[in-house]
Amino acid sequence: MSDHAFATRAIHAGQDPDPLTGAIIPPIYQASTHVQDSVGELRQGYEYNRAGNPTRSALETQLAALEGGAAALSFSSGLAAEDALLRAILRPGDHVLLGNDVYGGTYRLLAKVFAPWGIEMTTVELGDADAVRAAIRPETKIVWLETPSNPLLKVVDIAETAELAHAGGAILVVDNTFASPALQNPLALGADLVVHSTTKYLGGHSDVLGGAVIFGDDRFYEQVKFQQFAVGAVSAALDGWLTTRGIKTLAVRMRQHSANAQAIAEWADGRPEFETVFYPGLPSHPGHEIAAKQMSGFGGMLSLALVGGADAARRFVESTELFQLAESLGGVESLIGYPSEMTHASVKGTELAVPENVIRLSVGIEDIADLIADLEQALARIAG
Repeated sequence: MSDHAFATRAIHAGQDPDPLTGAIIPPIYQASTHVQDSVGELRQGYEYNRAGNPTRSALETQLAALEGGAAALSFSSGLAAEDALLRAILRPGDHVLLGNDVYGGTYRLLAKVFAPWGIEMTTVELGDADAVRAAIRPETKIVWLETPSNPLLKVVDIAETAELAHAGGAILVVDNTFASPALQNPLALGADLVVHSTTKYLGGHSDVLGGAVIFGDDRFYEQVKFQQFAVGAVSAALDGWLTTRGIKTLAVRMRQHSANAQAIAEWADGRPEFETVFYPGLPSHPGHEIAAKQMSGFGGMLSLALVGGADAARRFVESTELFQLAESLGGVESLIGYPSEMTHASVKGTELAVPENVIRLSVGIEDIADLIADLEQALARIAG
């Protein structure tokens, strides 16, 4: 399957027709346990759902194929995937280096759950190679990178960061949720592991929660697999099946998400109501050239800073009609959010705090004229 193009892999990897009935879509194995032919003699290696499920196995094969990885593991949420990975690799006294625009949930996990366990963390501008080099310590085990980042859409050179991490004796983990593997493949650029909230673009329809870890090689697979089994935050069979179904349209969806977001960014750029448009598809974006080099498209996420400050930002997110006020992202429908009080409330008062005049758009695949008209009527409403 590795010799096929991305869209073909997304549809066919791990998706052989059912051998018993010929059903083109593999069934959902909604079973908690599996019959053994004799003690310890398992059918296809399955014994208990927490240890393994055929539907989950099919999804994991699909995920590895999407990212060009050696293997993948599927979890009940993105944070469950991150937690299992961190538990598997880190020990008290270890250090994690993060970007200063990291997802608030990742920061909260490390600051509130792992820090009391003896894990140290530092945030830095990952786009500054000298700052990264200076921040890596002998005890640094992981450099954690989001690109584009959430919510300010910072873009960081993955290949350069991988070299810096490896030179310092650390591994590079890339959260590829915003770009999706349809637009960016960090393992091919030198990353060691990739994580996803599959809730977002991979699922794509705002109807399933999930997460994944994809491995560039076999170094950490068994350790993370043990965490998956021993701690138990596995994806359920139906959730796995829904994620697989979403993945099959990922390539075509990401093209439309990207086209719509580009059009909105160009519409917003230069408008007097916005002081900054955060979108890597704009030539004015500081990470535009890097994004053009390591991504095949610029994605469906963008953020806007309103000239009117926090009050204007709040009123704007409450004035749209097609753009629904909600957390999360990556669904076919457009969402709008106020990061300071929603997705990134956990980092208020820290160096990662999101400016209070920033709003975030997850641009869906609706008709672009309707989306822009909705944003224009919201601007008119707050101006009035």
